[in-house]
Amino acid sequence: MPSDTYKWLAKYYDHLFDYHDAFARARRTVIDPLIPKIDSVCDLCCGTGTLAIRFASRDLKTFAVDLSPDMCRIARQKSKRAGLPVHVIEADMREFRLPERVDLVTCHFDAINHVPRRSDLSKVFKRVSEAVKPGGYFVFDVNTKLSFERIWNLTWFLERDPVAMVMRSSHKPGADRAMADVEWFVRTGKNTWRRHHEHVEQVCWTDEEIRSALTRAGFDRFETWDAAPFFNDPFTQPGNRTFWRVRRT
Repeated sequence: MPSDTYKWLAKYYDHLFDYHDAFARARRTVIDPLIPKIDSVCDLCCGTGTLAIRFASRDLKTFAVDLSPDMCRIARQKSKRAGLPVHVIEADMREFRLPERVDLVTCHFDAINHVPRRSDLSKVFKRVSEAVKPGGYFVFDVNTKLSFERIWNLTWFLERDPVAMVMRSSHKPGADRAMADVEWFVRTGKNTWRRHHEHVEQVCWTDEEIRSALTRAGFDRFETWDAAPFFNDPFTQPGNRTFWRVRRT
């Protein structure tokens, strides 16, 4: 998981993708009931900082962590433009540390699936446990095995001038890993484009693996929600994505 893997995704993420309404619906169910009880939050794998800025707008002390220097740079720029204080930290989710413990850690957009090795899941949850106050919460979402089997053998095309993206995903039946080769075509002139390549991999975690790693890290009160009612799109079918909310003991 090199830090420069998401260079082009970082640059054009906000331009090409719009999942904010779906995740906002999920947050109203999974996160909003916690907001009156908390004062601080960290968005882990924060991407371009959209969610962290929303937390800061609700008067929460906000930290944001991402491995990608490009994502961190954009998150800092966006928080500065918004005039909202967000402490952005460039760090690996397996190794990050916060200056102080927080009441809530979030980790969205299936970032947990991007942990490269099966042995690393416990490392991530241990770091999260160290970042959360006793009685605090951890909220995240993951792609499931059904998602890998249903949609990780497709080719995706998105275009919004001045960029087009072709993502060719692949998954062998029964395997616990999927991958995607992403080709970026960035306009450099009226009829000219420059091509860039990125490779992305995801690991599928079973519910048992997740629960076991969370328990070892000191979490309890496991609550889960199927993402399909929040997303209401043909790609997020029932069973494809799960939201988790757990408590730090």
